[in-house]
Amino acid sequence: MYRRLTLALWLVLLGLVRPVAAHPLPGSLVLLDFGQTSVQARLELPLDQLELAYGKSLSVDPAAAVAREHEALAAYLAAHVRPQTPDGRGWLLRTESLTVQRSANGPELSALMRWIPPDGAPLRRLHLEYDVISHEVVAHQVLITARSDWQRGVFGTAPEPLATLHWGYRALDIDRPQAPWWAAWVGLLRLGAQHIATGTDHLLFLLVLLLPAPLRATRGRWAEPIGLRPTLRHVLIVVSAFTLGHSLTLAAGALHWLRLPGSPVECLIALSILVSAVHATRPLMAGREAWIAAGFGLVHGLAFAETLAELGLDGNALVMAVLGFNLGIEAMQLLVVACVLPWLLWLAPRPIYRPLRLSLAALAGLAALAWLGERALGLDNPFGRALDAGLAALPWPALTVAALLIWAMLVGRGTSASGAARA
Repeated sequence: MYRRLTLALWLVLLGLVRPVAAHPLPGSLVLLDFGQTSVQARLELPLDQLELAYGKSLSVDPAAAVAREHEALAAYLAAHVRPQTPDGRGWLLRTESLTVQRSANGPELSALMRWIPPDGAPLRRLHLEYDVISHEVVAHQVLITARSDWQRGVFGTAPEPLATLHWGYRALDIDRPQAPWWAAWVGLLRLGAQHIATGTDHLLFLLVLLLPAPLRATRGRWAEPIGLRPTLRHVLIVVSAFTLGHSLTLAAGALHWLRLPGSPVECLIALSILVSAVHATRPLMAGREAWIAAGFGLVHGLAFAETLAELGLDGNALVMAVLGFNLGIEAMQLLVVACVLPWLLWLAPRPIYRPLRLSLAALAGLAALAWLGERALGLDNPFGRALDAGLAALPWPALTVAALLIWAMLVGRGTSASGAARA
């Protein structure tokens, strides 16, 4: 009897616990970007729980409610976010924007704030008191992270957790000593490389643009291979043109000289893939691929600049960030070319290359159309997600096989040369 009661009790408890575990209460996220003279803080707050703490309706037409309550919400945040110097002096707070965004758990308020320490106070040592929601919602938790920190080489790819705050623990001391001078450069190089490695659309544009590189255009068609040296020269020109284009707009965008809305830029990137896919099928601008690469490179550079703009850097740090980030991009581009070029040189003389080139161009064209539908019309894009997963698994196997192909070609050339000498 006792065992049956115990078993029944466990079944009841499992029935109660599982729904709770499956639908955890959404918490807040605070992303800190440590600049040279200020800290930029992005607060991501679940709107339903903020509504409970704020005391006014925000969930009915959230965008209109936030616009209506903008000044009151900014004052409310300033009252519940209190960075202080180690000796107790308060920092100056500015709320730069309040917007509503969607998340898996419902609408969120995204608040962008700038914290400015008093004159002479350290920027990287502070006492933070934070209870935006947790002073009213006891179960609410807040994850505080350092998303970017110039002096420690942290740039958004792997934010450092600092603390988890809640009703019983609403303050923390932050102390971030300066790292060695080279940490920032390593972090920037890694950020630039990862931006290409994980940016499927940027990567696909470059790959498809290289597809016809070893071929000669004759009468509106791609014909016979042009050989090793002309291919290398052609690839160098195309990659250099793309680099020049994106470097110009990366610098201009990151330094706030040129800004365009994100959605048109993302649509133009998808269009660049579509154009390069058509060009890989039939030559659109034979001999002028550098102009295509440079022109669309200008568009891709604006997307690159958005990554640096989110870091909250200014002055010399921003200039150095542009240089280091761009070097990371170039390093990854060269690695991509090193992976792809041996394949192109080996396959181009073979009959299989034409159907392979057309198939890959068609795949890239479909991906571009799917991204255009997603970015311009908000359509679901499972094709893009599958492509992300596929490209993420390719780099190391592709690099290994490319190295074997290079070795085989070098050995083959050496064997041919020695045979010719003996003859």
